[in-house]
Amino acid sequence: MKKRVLKCITAVLTLAMAVSMTACGAGQKAESAASAAEPSAAAEAGEWTDLTGKILMVYCGAAMKEPVTQITEDFKQVTGCEVEVTFGNGANIQSQIQTTKQGDVFIAGAATELKAIQEAGLVSGTKDLVQHIPVIAVAKGNPANIKSIADLANARLVLGDPEATPIGKIADAVLKDAGITDKVNIIARTSTAPEMITALSTGEADAAILWQETAAGKEGVESLEIDGMEKYIKTIPAASLSCTESSEALAEFLKYLDSDEAHAVWEASGYVIVE
Repeated sequence: MKKRVLKCITAVLTLAMAVSMTACGAGQKAESAASAAEPSAAAEAGEWTDLTGKILMVYCGAAMKEPVTQITEDFKQVTGCEVEVTFGNGANIQSQIQTTKQGDVFIAGAATELKAIQEAGLVSGTKDLVQHIPVIAVAKGNPANIKSIADLANARLVLGDPEATPIGKIADAVLKDAGITDKVNIIARTSTAPEMITALSTGEADAAILWQETAAGKEGVESLEIDGMEKYIKTIPAASLSCTESSEALAEFLKYLDSDEAHAVWEASGYVIVE
């Protein structure tokens, strides 16, 4: 008899626990769903449009990964908009946009990186953001004793691929304008800045032509102040894509790029805001 009573009590308790857990799980799901649907505090205050449930697709040059990652995360926080960011070299991104006909905005390393998609009618407008400043970067201690652009002829160089990156095109222009194209020792061409940084920091190369913010603060690398490099400064544009499927999110993102918060992120990474 006692065993029967114990079995009944155990069954009742088990059933009660199951009901409680089910109710708790349902409550948590409901709370989670409600939280996901809630606008951010900034959007609720009317500072930014509530874009909860919308998705923004951003393409961006790989060299700008750090500031753009921060900016897009901050944008999500104030609007609730999900942001998908694809980083890569300019040539690959343009090819992807032309092939897929998808995306909302392309933050390019230079205006020249927009040519192909502009000719294909995939750009509806552009907005200048910050200046991209090229510098001559050298291995720590400047082993090749570079003091001018002409001195690059006496160094082992690692340069960007001109078919893939704006900085590669600029490097070729620097050498051509200085009349040393046929005299330099180019040991490698790369499609990304980190590869050039590695070559310098490990002593495999003496010098490279990089963006100022890319070389800044990197261990084993120094940036030189060389006369004549200022003429190669480029401007980073944000290109609105005509294939956008979220014009409201795109408009709000372009507005956010003008904000003090976005400007602060760019400046902290060493960029100069275009006035």
